[in-house]
Amino acid sequence: MAAVTGPKAAQIFCEQRVVPRKPGLSSPIRTEGFIFLYYDEKEHSFMKEQLEKIRQEALGALDGVKDAGELDALRVRATCAASFTDGEDHALLPAASVLVQISIDEKGASIINGHIRCDIDRFGVMTFLRDGKPILREYERNRYAPTDRPLCSALEIRPRMYAPHTGTGCSRFTMRFEANDGEKLYGMGQYQQKQLNLKGCTLELAHRNSQASVPFVVSNLGYGMLWNNPAIGRVTFASNVTEWEAESTIQMDYWICCGDTPARLEKLYSAATGHVPMMPDFALGFWQSKLRYQTQEELLNVAREYHRRGVPVGVMVADFFHWPHQGDWRFDAEYWPDVKAMCDELHAMGMKLMVSVWPTVQEDSENYRELLEKGYLVRSDRGSRLRHLGNACYLDVTNPDARRYLWDKLCQNYRSQGVDLFWLDEAEPEYTGYPYSNIRYSIGSDLEKGNLYPLCYARMAWDGFSDASQDETVSLIRCAWAGSQRYGALVWSGDIESTFDCMRTQLVAGLNMGLAGIPWWTMDIGGFHFGDTRDPGFAELLIRWFQLGTFCPVMRLHGDREPHKAPLSDHGGGALPTGVENEIWSYGEEACAIMTRMIGLRERMRDYLRNAMRQAHEDGQPVMRTLFYNQPDDETAWEIDDEFFLGDDVLVCPVLERGAVSRRVYLPRGRWRGLWDHQIYEGGRWMQADAPIDVIPVYIRDGKLAEL
Repeated sequence: MAAVTGPKAAQIFCEQRVVPRKPGLSSPIRTEGFIFLYYDEKEHSFMKEQLEKIRQEALGALDGVKDAGELDALRVRATCAASFTDGEDHALLPAASVLVQISIDEKGASIINGHIRCDIDRFGVMTFLRDGKPILREYERNRYAPTDRPLCSALEIRPRMYAPHTGTGCSRFTMRFEANDGEKLYGMGQYQQKQLNLKGCTLELAHRNSQASVPFVVSNLGYGMLWNNPAIGRVTFASNVTEWEAESTIQMDYWICCGDTPARLEKLYSAATGHVPMMPDFALGFWQSKLRYQTQEELLNVAREYHRRGVPVGVMVADFFHWPHQGDWRFDAEYWPDVKAMCDELHAMGMKLMVSVWPTVQEDSENYRELLEKGYLVRSDRGSRLRHLGNACYLDVTNPDARRYLWDKLCQNYRSQGVDLFWLDEAEPEYTGYPYSNIRYSIGSDLEKGNLYPLCYARMAWDGFSDASQDETVSLIRCAWAGSQRYGALVWSGDIESTFDCMRTQLVAGLNMGLAGIPWWTMDIGGFHFGDTRDPGFAELLIRWFQLGTFCPVMRLHGDREPHKAPLSDHGGGALPTGVENEIWSYGEEACAIMTRMIGLRERMRDYLRNAMRQAHEDGQPVMRTLFYNQPDDETAWEIDDEFFLGDDVLVCPVLERGAVSRRVYLPRGRWRGLWDHQIYEGGRWMQADAPIDVIPVYIRDGKLAEL
C-alpha cells in the first residue's frame, strides 16, 4: 500500500495488487507501491472514481491555500501493513489542505502540486519532475519494465523492498533512486568528515557524540528531500544508485520539494517542519565556557574579570558535574552555596547563566527509585539495563511524562534560583558502543524510533518554557534531528579534537547543518580534547579558531584544556578533575588583544546578526551559508568548501592551516570591501589575501555594513 500527498494533505491511496505480467500471460507478479491501472476495466473505472473524489475534495480546500510555501512539495508513504500509521508525522507539521491536480489515463497517473509533479507508470515506478524536467526517479531493474524505459533486466530489483523482522510487524526497508550524473548534494546534518558535497558518500542515519543525522538533502538539480523516518539506517549517494535504508520500520515516509534556488528549498522545508524561533539578543554576543568551573566563586571571579576589563559576555556557562549525583538535577550546595546570589550578580553585569543538564540518572541519585518505578528510564531488550559513566542510566525523554518530570526538577532547583538557560548535553544519547538493537524507548525500539531522542529532549525545554516567554529561549544541545529547530535547539558539534584538521571539518559540518534546516549551530572554539595551554602551537590554533567563531551563528569559547586540575574532593560535585583556565587572557597578551578585538567586532555586528537571525526565523534561511547559497548562478561557488557567508553580505575566509600568513580566496561576482584594509575588490576571480596572525580575511558586499 502506498500514498502520495501534497505537503499539506491531498492523498492518493492505492492497494498493492497482483496483476498479470503482460496481456495474455497468466503468470502473476507482485508489485510494491502504486498500482493505478489494471487490465480490468472495472478496476480502472473504480480507481478513476476514487481519484476524482479526492480531486473534488482538494478543490474544495482551495480557500485554505494562503501562501506559495504550501506548494511545490509532495509527501510519499508506503507500507506492507494493513494500514498507515497515521498521526506519526515525525519531522513534519500537521497538514492543511492544498489544491492538487490528479490525472489518470491508460499509461499511468500523475499528481501535481505547484511546480512539482510525480508521474507513476502502470508498474508503480515513480518519477518526480520540476516544471516538466525529471529530477528524481525510482530505481528499478525488472524484465517487465515498459519498452520506453530502457531498464529491462532480470535482476528483479524493485525501488521499495521490505525484509520483515519476524514477529515484530516491522521490516528492514530499502528505498532506491536512480543516480543523476553531475549531481551535487548537501545537508544531511553533521558528520565528522571533510566532504561538503555529499555525492559519493555513505552516511549513517544515527546519532553519535559529534554526529547529528538530520536527513534533509539539497540537490543542485533543484529539489530537496526529507527522509521522514527516525529509524537507525544508512544512506548512500553513489554514482550508480542512491539508496536509503531503515533498519526497522512499518512504513516508508519521505517528503520532496522543488525550487529554483537553495533559498527556496529551505523556505519550503522550514514551512513544512517548523521555523526556528527568533534568537534572543543576549545570545548574539560572546559566550564564556570551559570544562569546568568547580565552584560558584571560581565562575563569579571569571565573570567579574570580564566585567572589569569591559569585555561584554552574553552567557556564562556552568558545565557538568556541578551536581551531587547524576539525576539529582541541582547544584551541590557544598561548592555552590548561594545560587540565587550568583545569578543576581551575573544579571547585574548583563550576563545570563546557562547550566548543564544530563539525562543520566545514577542508582544513588535521590530520584532514581521514583524514576525506575514510574517507568521513566530507558530499557534494554536483552540483559541488564544499559549504563553510562558507571552506574547511570538514561532518562526516556520520548515519554512525555518523563519530560514533564525533568522539567519540574529544573524549575524547582534551577529556574527558581534565577538560572536562565539549559545546556542539554548527552542528547544522542551517548551509549557506550551505541548498541542500537538493544535499546527500547516508550515509543518503540531504538532501531525504529531512536533518532527522535534529541528532538524530544529539545522539546522538553521548549514546552517547559511555554509558561514563560519563549522569545528568550535557546537550548544548547549536542544533537538534533529534522524538526529540532522549531524547539529552539542550538546544536554544537560535540567533543572534537583541538587540531587544524578538525577545525576545517567543523566548518563543513556547520555549513551542512544549515542546509539541513538547523540554522542555530556552534562549536567549541579551540576544540574540546587535547588543547594544551603550554603549547605555543595551541595558542595559534585557538586564535584562528576564535576568528572563525566570531562569524558563526553563536560565538562560544569552550574546551577541556590541559594540564588538568585535580579534584576538590572524593565526593559529589568536587569529585572530578577539570581543565585549566580557558579565558581570553589565559593565552598571553597577544592572544588576548586579538580575541578582545574580535569580541568588539562581534558587538558591532549585532544589528546585522539580528537581521540574519530574522531571516532564519521567518524563512528558514541558514545564518552560516555556503557560497553557492548566496550566489547560485556562480558555477565556481558550488565548488568552494573553505569559505562561507554570514548572512547576505559578509564573506568569511578563515585561515585553516598552521603557520599560514596568507590564503587563496575566491571572491564571487560583484564588488567587495575588505574588512580590515577597506579596499574595494572586483569579484568573479581568485586572489591571494594577506592573513597575519591578527587577521582573518573578510569581505563586505560593497555598499553594505558601513559601520564595519
